[in-house]
Amino acid sequence: MNLRCAVLDDYQGVALTHADWSPLADRVDVRVLREHLTDRDALVAAVEDCEILVVMRERTPVDAALLARLPRLRLLVTSGMRNASVDVAAARARGVTVCGTASSPAPPTELTWALLLGLARHVPAEARALREGGPWQSTVGADLAGRTLGLVGLGKIGARMAAIGLAFGMDVRAWSPNLTEERADEHGVRLAKDKRELFADSDFVSLHMVLSERTRGLVGEPELRAMRPHAYLVNTSRAGLVDGGALLRALRERWIAGAGLDVFETEPLPVDDPLRSLPNVLALPHLGYVTEGNYGRYFGQAVEDIQAYLDGAPVRELA
Repeated sequence: MNLRCAVLDDYQGVALTHADWSPLADRVDVRVLREHLTDRDALVAAVEDCEILVVMRERTPVDAALLARLPRLRLLVTSGMRNASVDVAAARARGVTVCGTASSPAPPTELTWALLLGLARHVPAEARALREGGPWQSTVGADLAGRTLGLVGLGKIGARMAAIGLAFGMDVRAWSPNLTEERADEHGVRLAKDKRELFADSDFVSLHMVLSERTRGLVGEPELRAMRPHAYLVNTSRAGLVDGGALLRALRERWIAGAGLDVFETEPLPVDDPLRSLPNVLALPHLGYVTEGNYGRYFGQAVEDIQAYLDGAPVRELA
């Protein structure tokens, strides 16, 4: 009898077409769940017969409580090599192997610039006016050349952001708790002396930090008030880096010009959330990593992970 595998949260219905699952055909029956199941009982009912689960990033938390309700589970595969919503220790304690996949920093970098450029040149408003027969030219765009890009974090994505900012002719500055002047120099950017200086001096601030207990709420009211009224905040990393209440006040009271957001505390974002309707917010439904190339990596390597596990030699195990 074949093992059963469920692929969760396949919003676009592409998991089975972005990889060749045929090598598993004689050993695994694969099914796809396109709808996000927020109700824990409904989720358990949908997958409790499965020995294998494939989860996409942090769409569905897999904690100790859920694992306890899935006694048949033996292998959990997540896209990426880090997933804060998976309790790897609890899985290991229950004899569940957790494996990951490769993930490219290029797609989230590209989407960050899509948001930043969309804000700077008022793309949504102008495109909507053109489509609906509104005014011909109603806004004046912000220049990038000569302006300051402030990067919170200079890791894989932050470094790519810096290179593109420099190519646009921007003055690029960076800050993070452990960032050194040597690393900043290596990427051709200036090290801000502290967090407040970065926010106060930047025309665009983009966040590129891993969410942890240390970085949660890293951007709060003091940082947002330090920004200038014409400045924009862009967050494609994790919503928890920013104090959500302070951000709403900043947007409503125009402490800042606006925000580009691809990540939210609750996903999918509730239909009545004010971030959906604020005029100075350009928001996307967490598309940073959603590209053909990344999906090919995720699902292709998910198949490899399952094959390797079935052959008794798991690969890409998460610590």
